[in-house]
Amino acid sequence: MPHPLVDQLRFARFEWMRSLAGIDDADARRRLEPMNCISWMIGHLADGEQGFLLRRQGVPLAVPGLNDICGYGKPPSTPPLDEMWTAWRAVTRATDPILDAFTGDDLLAFPASGGSPSPDSNGTMLLRIIGHYWFRNGEVQAVRQLLGHRDLPDFVGDMGAKAPYRPA
Repeated sequence: MPHPLVDQLRFARFEWMRSLAGIDDADARRRLEPMNCISWMIGHLADGEQGFLLRRQGVPLAVPGLNDICGYGKPPSTPPLDEMWTAWRAVTRATDPILDAFTGDDLLAFPASGGSPSPDSNGTMLLRIIGHYWFRNGEVQAVRQLLGHRDLPDFVGDMGAKAPYRPA
């Protein structure tokens, strides 16, 4: 059974997909400055998971070059929606085995990053990824409202069924 924090990440991913249901390429690539476009946000979350979970664990990147398109601090871009969903799915498939293997002790570990120990544990990085999903999810909802989209999710979904509290 995965660690409870892994359940929470998977729930955040599920809610992310629920929030983006029905978006088309034109709206996903529309940039309402200073915010980035929605397709960029999808790739950005994939890039974050890739960096925090693959690179830090010494695993090859699932989507090389993704950071150049939608990495933190890079110039704004409006990548195609289908390409970003494909990248996101490739990254989440690649990170799932790592997530499934994490134990409580693994989450307390500080893996090497750039040749020296990371200042954050795997558990802290997992919390950061979860928070990143919720941060971007709120931003996506704001962009979609500004684009005139209706009938959007208005609250967190069924956490009790998908990721209820349980001890580690």
